[in-house]
Amino acid sequence: MNQKLLGQQLSKKNLSFRVDATHGFVLPEYQHFNYLVNKPVQGLEVSLTKAATGKNYWEQLYKYPEIGLALSYSTLGNDKVFGSELGLFPYAQIAFIRRPKFLFTNLFGLGIGYATKKFDLENNYENISVGSHFNVHFNFKLGTKWMLSKVLAINSGLSFTHYSNANMAEPNLGVNLLTAFAGISYSPLPIGDLHTIQLDAHKIKNELAFIYSVGGKHTRALQSTVYFTSSISGEYKYHLKRKFHIGGGIDLSYDTATEVEMSSPGKSDYRSIYDFRTGFHFSQEIVYDRFSFILQEGIYLGLVDRVNNNFMYNRVILRWKFNDHFLVHASMRSYLHILDYPELGFGYYFLKSK
Repeated sequence: MNQKLLGQQLSKKNLSFRVDATHGFVLPEYQHFNYLVNKPVQGLEVSLTKAATGKNYWEQLYKYPEIGLALSYSTLGNDKVFGSELGLFPYAQIAFIRRPKFLFTNLFGLGIGYATKKFDLENNYENISVGSHFNVHFNFKLGTKWMLSKVLAINSGLSFTHYSNANMAEPNLGVNLLTAFAGISYSPLPIGDLHTIQLDAHKIKNELAFIYSVGGKHTRALQSTVYFTSSISGEYKYHLKRKFHIGGGIDLSYDTATEVEMSSPGKSDYRSIYDFRTGFHFSQEIVYDRFSFILQEGIYLGLVDRVNNNFMYNRVILRWKFNDHFLVHASMRSYLHILDYPELGFGYYFLKSK
């Protein structure tokens, strides 16, 4: 039976509805949280999930993952200052351990959030965590799923949530939540049987890519101006496994906020060459078909960071290869946990078998 016909037969039997209640606390990453947070965090999350049953070999490699769309609501520890947050985000859930009646999973979700309270110099000056109503909402869960029957399951686990505006408005310290969750999943129709496909031996490949990215950032001085950023990267990837690639590359970046950021007391005299930075990076890439999640760790070499004198930089990248040579990605440049600016990248790549 071909994969297309198999997928059509399975698609009607793998939808489920999920409801989880959450309870936890705000992580005190910054000192002001210790004074402002006055109660636990509580919330509710509802989602629609589609479970894979093996219509292609990628589903089999990832132990039949689930994808879904979640709507969440959460308090933030102080209704007067922080308000509450609504989140809407797609997610993917992958099983570390899969048994007929039990799953141990991790979930990764990324979408948008709406904060009911934000910084206001006159009316809410204590909220120096969030400078805009709309933010990036990130969620990561480690959980268990106990199958009570073919249509009903119990969920439980721990959840980490972060939301901030990716440095597109100030202030932007962001809010981090750590909560426990518990709930149920219900499938109107039983989930289809899991199917397996015989896989050919993996062929190791080498990949070269050239990428141009553009973005924007705020300085950390409560300004409304968005400063232009861009970068050019050359990347090499070694396709060690089907779903895991390693590699490295070189970067040239351009940041027009440098002059403003160096105008603060204690900074050296600005020169236009300081807008440019060069470095090299290492990368680890987790692959699912044409989509991938990439972590990069970079070191400045040559034209270094003159603003904060950072030695290293990082990128988190979500990439889509929409055909055999062209790709697009969204990335966030940071210095460890301190976000710097987001970028949108376009690139050309080619493969060569070993």
